[in-house]
Amino acid sequence: MIHITFPDGAVREYEAGISGLDIAKSISEGLMRKVLAVELDGKVVDAFGPINQDGHIKFLTWEDKGGKSTFWHSSAHLMAEALQEIYPDTKFAIGPPIENGFYYDIDLGDQKITDADLELIEKKMKEHASKKERFTRKAVPKAEAIEYFTEKQDPYKLELIEGLQDGHITFYTQGDFTDLCRGPHIPNTGFIKAIKLTNIAGAYWRGDEKNKMLTRIYGITFPAKKDLDDYLLFLEEAKKRDHRKLGKELELFAFSEKVGAGLPLWLPNGAMLRERLQQFLQKAQIESGYLPVITPHIGNINLYKTSGHYDKYGKDSFQPIKTPHEGEEFLLKPMNCPHHCEIYKTSPKSYKDLPVRFAEFGTVYRYEQAGELHGLTRVRGFTQDDAHLFCRPDQVKDEFKKVIDLVLYVFKSLGFNDFTAQVSLRDQNDRSKYIGSEANWDIAEEAIKEAAAEKGLPTTIEYGEAAFYGPKLDFMVKDALGRSWQLGTIQVDYNLPERFELEYIDSDNTRKRPVMIHRAPFGSMERFVAVLLENCAGKLPLWLVPTQVKILPISDRFNDYAKEVEKTLKANNIRVSIDQRSEKVGRKIRDTELAKIPYMLIVGEKEMESNTVGVRKQSAGELGAMALKDFIQIIEKEVNEKTA
Repeated sequence: MIHITFPDGAVREYEAGISGLDIAKSISEGLMRKVLAVELDGKVVDAFGPINQDGHIKFLTWEDKGGKSTFWHSSAHLMAEALQEIYPDTKFAIGPPIENGFYYDIDLGDQKITDADLELIEKKMKEHASKKERFTRKAVPKAEAIEYFTEKQDPYKLELIEGLQDGHITFYTQGDFTDLCRGPHIPNTGFIKAIKLTNIAGAYWRGDEKNKMLTRIYGITFPAKKDLDDYLLFLEEAKKRDHRKLGKELELFAFSEKVGAGLPLWLPNGAMLRERLQQFLQKAQIESGYLPVITPHIGNINLYKTSGHYDKYGKDSFQPIKTPHEGEEFLLKPMNCPHHCEIYKTSPKSYKDLPVRFAEFGTVYRYEQAGELHGLTRVRGFTQDDAHLFCRPDQVKDEFKKVIDLVLYVFKSLGFNDFTAQVSLRDQNDRSKYIGSEANWDIAEEAIKEAAAEKGLPTTIEYGEAAFYGPKLDFMVKDALGRSWQLGTIQVDYNLPERFELEYIDSDNTRKRPVMIHRAPFGSMERFVAVLLENCAGKLPLWLVPTQVKILPISDRFNDYAKEVEKTLKANNIRVSIDQRSEKVGRKIRDTELAKIPYMLIVGEKEMESNTVGVRKQSAGELGAMALKDFIQIIEKEVNEKTA
């Protein structure tokens, strides 16, 4: 007999070899029909597999992250089954679940698949789903696995098998399709009720540009048609909010093949937007005791060898820059932190001098493969709102709380109100992969947990997710469409102070290593602007938008009065321009709304005679006529309140 512990702490006894599905059935038939997989002692496994020892169980349904992931993993296999039937010579590479759906990389040889073929593949997938084909798992000796895929002439599976250890190889089969797979999978294909193949792309085998380009087919599935319908509506809204589309419409940024892929060009509107974001954070940082620093865009290669960044980024990144001096090499800066460590070392520090807080909007460069680049969210050159705090171990908690306050201020000012904070701690069992003393780690982990609790943050704790150099706190923000983005991170680092031999003189006159805290509320300016644009659909908050007010003269006769209004507004630091085109005012209003400018001032005969302006607000319509001084007060109040 085995003992199974449920999430509520209840313990039940079962025969060894019982499946998770049968355990669910012992509770209720309804529960069993919803179970997609089970989490056993923290690991997601097949619900239909045998359980032979005591353990903690959690049933995973569509409402659980692990349930969705298993559902989409099985959907990738279902798509592969359909592809195998339609295109028998297909060679299969990998087919994992992703955040929303799944994909499978395939080699079609001389054949091509276009968007027009996706409907046929979907139809075949639905046919197999309706048969409720059971997924079965089989452990296979390495020699047998090699023999199977040799006979099948599937070189990608054979290459994967080469890297697997004998005794740890499994096949999964549903219908007539068998795949090399670790699992887990849903009980049968019947759970899959709605299917949509969304995109065809190219992908290099194993992400290596030297390898063959494969065909990648993306898809998503749901347990009900309504879920798919809702998702398709979501996609339509996401297209409208795509920051690449908005960036072009609002003339914020552009890309040029001649400049280079992944290197954004900030146009005047975008540059002004960035500057205001930077000024906003710089002001808050100065008030919080940060010291501004500036470092070069390149550094001697030995700097990054000392920090360890060359080992991490050197091989697969921009290559060293050679100089006329033999043996001298520089590297495009991949991180700002090594430079800040060197700034710390420029003068001796006492325990009384700490904490020291260095802040920089520093541009860094990391090579990304062309297929991974995506607008502003994945680029090769980006600017981090980077700061590094050097403190004593007893100051870590207080510094963390101050950084949390700063992050929350940023989020509130920019309308990010739905977020969770992920506390990433050491693996509870394997401590070998972490550097630093147990005592320092214990202090730092407790400091992070206590700081988050004292600030009332909604948190999740993830063991094993800490960096090797220290625990961290990542802020996961949900945008207006419910998508999660990591914006803002706080990390404790015991590694770089050791590598750079940073020191301070403690109260007992001994030399000690400071603790280093990495902090970036925005993360990167590029990614933050992309997420901000998509969250607000391009309707930026008044204090941030490049043009706050557009003056719309009803006819050319009122251009002079419009210029007087413009002059007064500019004198009050309001960003304003005039639409002097010879167009009807209705057209001007429509174009201004498309440009997502928050306020419009209509000026004509009545306004000129009464020395007023007709105020119209984006998405709110007419606010009526008012004196210019009253309108200025409205603008100033909204800006000062940082109303997002």
